[in-house]
Amino acid sequence: MENVAFIINPFSAKKNYEPFFEALKQKIPEAKVYISESINGTFEFIESHWETVDIFVAVGGDGTISTVAQKIINTDRILAIYPAGSGNGFSKETHFNADLDELLRKIKARKIKCVDTFTVNGKLSINVSGTGFDGKVAKEFEKTTRGFKNYIKVSLKTYLSYKPININFISQNLQKYSGEYLMLNVANTRQFGNNAYIAPKASKSDGLVDLVLVRKFPVRYAPVFAYKMFTKKLEDDQYIKYVPVCEANLEISTTNWHLDGEYTRIESPVRIVVQPKSLNILQ
Repeated sequence: MENVAFIINPFSAKKNYEPFFEALKQKIPEAKVYISESINGTFEFIESHWETVDIFVAVGGDGTISTVAQKIINTDRILAIYPAGSGNGFSKETHFNADLDELLRKIKARKIKCVDTFTVNGKLSINVSGTGFDGKVAKEFEKTTRGFKNYIKVSLKTYLSYKPININFISQNLQKYSGEYLMLNVANTRQFGNNAYIAPKASKSDGLVDLVLVRKFPVRYAPVFAYKMFTKKLEDDQYIKYVPVCEANLEISTTNWHLDGEYTRIESPVRIVVQPKSLNILQ
């Protein structure tokens, strides 16, 4: 385990990382562990251990995983995950769970799969990112304590007052999709997290992302939409359109985005680019 390092986000989920830390120290007393205080701190830790570490284990949610991935994409370094976030979408899609013994077995076996990532105006995303309704939800969610119940409360409150956004596709082959939408999601994998499958047919290793274009639907349709999302049954209909792309250019009437669940501000015009097989994941 000398060439493995664990990067812990102490603020993920319920901020209860100590049981994992203690269990890890009992099993591997000499484990390299960094309890992150900032994104820059995480970057500095990775850089300072670059020559001696092959596998970096992200302990946290999708935001933590994305932070670690930023430093190791397009290299021979390997990402492993111990899920400790509120949604854990990417870890579910890459078959990691909160079982330390299983994680250690995977590390010893060292089987690797190379998966896609993508960028939004040069900013990395590994899972699902979006703008419009869910970008606004991400912004408001930042003001609350994390958790699925709070996410639902914020989502319902935001939906009732939210006005659709205007999207103008610059890419010629996508111009027919320009229009007014509730939200746009860019899906490298199938789910946001918490088993909410926004793009049931998305693949993280096909060189494409699914653009998920959702028109604002009547409140009475919301339970149907939610049911389909949690049962992997969302598909093209009068309210939703799936468009697989390797690249897209667009202008949009909002700057509210979330990248892997983390709120960020992104100005138009927006360029989305897939980076095929750019990240090594432990299997």
